[in-house]
Amino acid sequence: MAMIRRKFSKEQKLEIVKESLEESVVMEELASRYKIHANSIYKWRRAYLHHQESAFPGQGNVSQSEEQKEIASLKKQLRELELEKEILKKALGIFSSPDRKNLLS
Repeated sequence: MAMIRRKFSKEQKLEIVKESLEESVVMEELASRYKIHANSIYKWRRAYLHHQESAFPGQGNVSQSEEQKEIASLKKQLRELELEKEILKKALGIFSSPDRKNLLS
């Protein structure tokens, strides 16, 4: 029998993580109360401690700092410019080949 995967909203995850950070909470009891695996809570805690309130962006979006966003943007721009350069090189080779007939005649 296949197990149905539960989805938690950002607010629910934050609530569970904040509750797990309290000293008196036993992780296994918390996991059984919410019917999730304790490893999921540990994973959410790491994300929360690393990104604070910007953790759990949802829909597969990666939470990035401003520097990481700028680096990704610059890498994308670099790939586009390298592709453009390769296209121009090929065009130059085609138009400057000696066996090409002059189209203006």
